[in-house]
Amino acid sequence: MRERHLERCGPDACALYLFLLTVADAQGLSYYAEGSTAQRLGLDEPRLRAARDRLLRAELIAFEHPLYQVLELPPATDPGVPQTPTPAGPRSIAEVIRQIAEQRR
Repeated sequence: MRERHLERCGPDACALYLFLLTVADAQGLSYYAEGSTAQRLGLDEPRLRAARDRLLRAELIAFEHPLYQVLELPPATDPGVPQTPTPAGPRSIAEVIRQIAEQRR
């Protein structure tokens, strides 16, 4: 909230992000289908896709149909927000997708 990530995304994206946080497993993964996600959020599918696109641009989630992953928040840019070191661990699906895309070039 301090970095205002969600404020830049709009209410539909905030709803989707909260939903994904709620249903995600320990790695941030969610397998809910677009139709059921849209229905649970009271959105039509075009609005759901627009919300997803905003979260992707904000780098808050990764998406490879049908899989969503909630990503670790980017480091704080506000000097008043303490930095927490990130432990080495599993790579996010976004990193894997980027690596695959780079290898195909």
